[in-house]
Formats: sequence, C-alpha cells, structure tokens
Amino acid sequence: MIARKYLYLLALARERHFAKAAASCHVSPSTLSAAIRDLEDELGVALVVRGQRFAGLTAEGECVVAHAQRVAVGADDLRHELGMLRDGLRGPLRIGVIPTALPVVASLTGAFADAHPAVAIEVRSASTQAILTGLRGFELDAGVVYAQSADAADLQYSSLWREKLVYVTAESAPAAGDEIEWATAARRPLCLLSRDMQNRQTIDRVFDGLECTPHVSLETNSILSLLAHVRTGRWATILPRSVLGLVGTPNGLRALPLVKPSVAWETGLVTLRREPNSPLVDALLAAARTLPGYASGT
Repeated sequence: MIARKYLYLLALARERHFAKAAASCHVSPSTLSAAIRDLEDELGVALVVRGQRFAGLTAEGECVVAHAQRVAVGADDLRHELGMLRDGLRGPLRIGVIPTALPVVASLTGAFADAHPAVAIEVRSASTQAILTGLRGFELDAGVVYAQSADAADLQYSSLWREKLVYVTAESAPAAGDEIEWATAARRPLCLLSRDMQNRQTIDRVFDGLECTPHVSLETNSILSLLAHVRTGRWATILPRSVLGLVGTPNGLRALPLVKPSVAWETGLVTLRREPNSPLVDALLAAARTLPGYASGT
C-alpha cells in the first residue's frame, strides 16, 4: 500500500543506521541502500547525506520522510478500517502517559478494552515532551498529559480528570493538623519528581508565586521511588491525589490537603488533529466520552 522503498527510508530515518534499518526491514544493507538510491533517482534529489556511515538526511530527505510518514499512517488507518468492517477493530493502540496519570489511566483503557477486546493496548510511561514528540512522529496514537501541555494548533485535547495536590508524609512525621499550607511545606525536606516533569514544573510555579524556595533535597523520575523515600521518614513529597486514589495511602504514609493556595489541575487525552481520525483514535475518544470527568476540548 506504500512503496517498499519509502518504508526503507522511514526505517533509516528511525534507526539512523544503515545496518540496523536493513535488519528492521529484513533485507541486506546493500538492498536497502540500493532502494534509497533508486528513490533519489526517481525524485531527482539527494535524500541522505552520504559518507562512510549514516550522517543524517538532507532537507529534501526530511521533507520526503514527513510525507511518507503520513502516507504510512494513512495506509495503517485503511487497514484498520477494512479490518473493522470485517472482524471488528484490531491492531495495536499506543498511548503515552505522564507518570502521575498512570494510576488512573486504567479507567480509560478499561472502557476501551470492554468495547474493543481484540485491540492490543500498549501504555508507555513518558514525559510530556516525549509524548508530544511521539504523537508528531506517529510513534504514539494518543497521550495523557496536563491541559496546559496540549495548547497547540496541531493537537486535539479532551479533559478526563481534574484533581488536587496533596502533601504526602510519613505517619511518624510531626503534623499540626489535617492540612498543610504550601509555605509550610516549602520548609520541610522534600523529594519531588525531576524538573523535566510537568508535575514538578507546576509545583515550582506555585512556590515561585508565593516567593518561597522549597527545601528539595532529592529528585527522581519515579513515583514509586518517591513513595519509598517518603516512607523512610526523611522526606515528604507532593503528588496528585489520584496517585493514591486507586490503592489508598500506602501503610506508613498519610496525605494532607495543600492549602493557601488550593491547587487543582486538569489531565486529558491528546491526539493529533487529523481529518479523519484513525479508527483507533475515534474508538479511544468514544471510550473517553463514557468517563465521568470527560469534557470535549478544542
């Protein structure tokens, strides 16, 4: 449905190595190289920067790859639609999810799986930037991110959940009540997600607005690691309540509402804005509409 030589070029752009690209296509490096040279002759432009090893694509090569990606995705969409008419929806559904949304994303994937049991769902934990890059590179079908991350003309966004932040500390740590102010939390030893995470960037903006510098002595990109460190009693952390909502607060920990200010944020489903959507994306959006917190975006 798409000429094999274009698939070879896509593999080379993805692997950035002739031998690895050839292996992924199950052909020899010489076969792959010859096919790309044929494509260059056909189009009348150089697509690859030539050298002893792969040195990148030319500007024309990048342009051809972008078009070939869209054609390949369209071919996949057609296969899915034809297969759906015959046997129901099948194939892989790839969803990138920010770490703080992993505990609740099962409500979305569960609703989807109930309607389309033959689809193989792959959930990947990733940073917001990695998710958006994966969407634009057609390596992901959808993402679950914070609302403020999806404000771009090429993205379609729908709200799924709105949640508040909580201060998580060891039960043995002193507490002055059933809630804690942000300014007070700033003075406690904190372990937080790393600065490349949107969760951390939102937390930093709150502290900046209060003109206080938090005492952050440990950073990690793993929520499990955060909770393990908090259990030692040396640190506290700040997380969305949903992280604890499905399984309850782990033994030895307690969660206190953060106040002054009370901060809530929105998490939603993001896909590339395309007309028409792929059958898989349409089905995922339909599943999202069944969730209590769903609100259609722009």
